[in-house]
Amino acid sequence: MPDLAFFAFCVTIAPLIPFIADNMHNNRHEIAIQRLSILLEHLSLQAKQTDQLNNKQKSHRFIENNNLFSQHLFSTESDKFSHYVAEIQKRLHEFSRLSRLSTDNSAKAEFAMSSLQQIEQQISSLNNALQANQVMHQTAQVSFDARKKVRMKSAKAAQLKQSEKYRKLAETVLLSSHQLYQQLTEHQEFERRLMAMISEREQQRVRSKSANIDKLSQEVLALHLRLGRCRKAISAIERNIELAEKNNLR
Repeated sequence: MPDLAFFAFCVTIAPLIPFIADNMHNNRHEIAIQRLSILLEHLSLQAKQTDQLNNKQKSHRFIENNNLFSQHLFSTESDKFSHYVAEIQKRLHEFSRLSRLSTDNSAKAEFAMSSLQQIEQQISSLNNALQANQVMHQTAQVSFDARKKVRMKSAKAAQLKQSEKYRKLAETVLLSSHQLYQQLTEHQEFERRLMAMISEREQQRVRSKSANIDKLSQEVLALHLRLGRCRKAISAIERNIELAEKNNLR
């Protein structure tokens, strides 16, 4: 972070802008450019240090890949402060080069005023953003922690759900062979009744008039679906019986 002397130096820079516009002597103009260059060197060092610090913070994930400033202020699109310093340095160098080529004093004064004011605005905005960087990342850290808690809560809920699933599976496996065979008998009896009902509906459909055929066909289809679910349950019970008997043999 800049020391008090550096901030005092920044304060002394601001009054230079109108002074330069009103007093376009080359020596004063060059001195102002030199001082702005020195200021940008300080900002460049601070920007690089801040960028390095940001890269180490997890909260920076919520800020990275987003522009730090609007395109009305900077043409640069980046989440790195040093990139914006480079744009200002380039703009100041270009201004210094073009101002030396100007021969019209009035045009030179107008050009200096608009260009230097824009550079001053960029420097001021960059300096404010650097000072606010810590607060910005603290706010991002709050969001990061909140999302982390949500993810942890979701993971815990998923783990509990999985544990409940395994618990129910274990309870099923631990059922005695007698209970499993009883379930198997009940489902096989249900299967037999469903097959009888299907056979009955099929016979009715053969003897029925065309008006009732569609209704009976829908009933037959529904019974076949129930029969499929029943047979699936029977297969599961048979697997549980096999597993339970294996455990009893150990």
